[in-house]
Amino acid sequence: MQCNSIKTTEKNGDLSFLGEAPTQWKERSTIAIAYAPREETTVLLGGMTLLQDKLVQSALTSLGERVIALPNPDFASFQTGKAFGNRGQCNPTYFTVGNLVKYLQTLHETQGVSKEEIVKHYAYVTAGGCGPCRFGMYLTEYKKALRDAGFDGFRIVSFEHDKGIFQEGDQEEPLLQLSPGFFMTLIKAVLIGDILNILGYKMRPYELEVGATDDALEQCYTAISQAFLEKKNLTKTLWKCRSYLSQVKLNPLQPKPKVMVMGEFWAAMTEGDGNYNLYRFLEAQGAECIPQPILNRLLLSIWEAKHQHQQKAYLSNTHAKAIDFEPLKQRLLIESANYAVKGYFTLYAKAIGLHDYTLPNMEKLAHLAKKYYTLECEGGEGHLEVAHLIESVKENLSHLTLSVKPFGCMPSSAVSDGIQSLVTQRYPEANFLSIETSGEGAANFYSRVQMALFKAKELAKEEFVSLHPPQSLPPKYYNYLYQPKNKKIGTAATLVEDFLTNHL
Repeated sequence: MQCNSIKTTEKNGDLSFLGEAPTQWKERSTIAIAYAPREETTVLLGGMTLLQDKLVQSALTSLGERVIALPNPDFASFQTGKAFGNRGQCNPTYFTVGNLVKYLQTLHETQGVSKEEIVKHYAYVTAGGCGPCRFGMYLTEYKKALRDAGFDGFRIVSFEHDKGIFQEGDQEEPLLQLSPGFFMTLIKAVLIGDILNILGYKMRPYELEVGATDDALEQCYTAISQAFLEKKNLTKTLWKCRSYLSQVKLNPLQPKPKVMVMGEFWAAMTEGDGNYNLYRFLEAQGAECIPQPILNRLLLSIWEAKHQHQQKAYLSNTHAKAIDFEPLKQRLLIESANYAVKGYFTLYAKAIGLHDYTLPNMEKLAHLAKKYYTLECEGGEGHLEVAHLIESVKENLSHLTLSVKPFGCMPSSAVSDGIQSLVTQRYPEANFLSIETSGEGAANFYSRVQMALFKAKELAKEEFVSLHPPQSLPPKYYNYLYQPKNKKIGTAATLVEDFLTNHL
């Protein structure tokens, strides 16, 4: 039977493209727009944690930049992203694209700014990159959604993790002053945000007054933000923040399970509807969270650059110069970046009182993962998911490891999860759960997390009770500044073990 409804395309069999020079396709506006100059343009930013977005806003404002941090993406952002985006995109795409469109719609509908003025006077900075996932399509998704929402020609500035920061090419002049001072200020804000977030997750589960930790962190943010704007010493400001945090009354003598949260970068990091408010849900269920800070992603990018540099050294090059200092220069830049990131993090962490945090050893993590994961595969979080699970078991870091990712995430779901099944066979003691988010389906998500958390709670309780803990500990054990280390996992068990070791 012949199907007459199928029609061949007019260009079917057309080979006229043969012999043409290759070109790179880009999503460009079809209309001519007279953009406002840089000093009259407001750059919107977002995509990190709430605290980090606000700190980055203050930090860049101190450099004379006109920047505004977008509000936290919510379920309405997800719906807006699905309405204007392509079908089949991943969760972070819908949330981040929809959040931008929703913000611009609010400017237009609530504040009365015309769409033409918005396109002319605003721009957005986002992450970009390549790899085996839809991350490389983000830029096109933003422009498609913006065009369909009536903001055709809206400017996008793209940050690529492996190429530094660059303009996408639509503007005649850069929208940000990408100087060394810009990068260092940006990194400082991100690292301080990481430190505050880590402290928050350590303290909040044990606070006696609900909300006290968040109030103290808000005081810290205000002081640090003011220090950026007034160009004050950040180290001294962080030291002063100890007084805010020390006012939070804690009872750490509670056997709570530690849950390491990892997975796809955005899904594991966001603090809202994008992962069903996972962190607050875990805390409400009686758990202490171990987040993966942006520091880890920065150090992974530096490690990847170093690894690529080492691999290239083994390749022969017949056109190489007799004396070439370029490889040495690249190596020095990589090492300088590594020392700068680690140095600033350590300095600021010690200043505010985060003593027990161990910086990730990227060489060690690569060694743990290389038996299971090809290190040259750099898509998504690369080998880190596999390495973190193995490390959490070998080093007694958590009672439960959660890998969070968008539905159908190719690097995390298709690659890492397939390898994790082998890892959990080799390490049967691992309590591991791979969980997907889709923007919808929260009930199923919470149910699966609760089942895995039940086992983690039992492990934490057994660890604590086996020590025969005393009824109370000396006052110093109730201050966030006292952070001993030993082979126990839970915070309560760690404190009791330290007390028994030093007093009995």
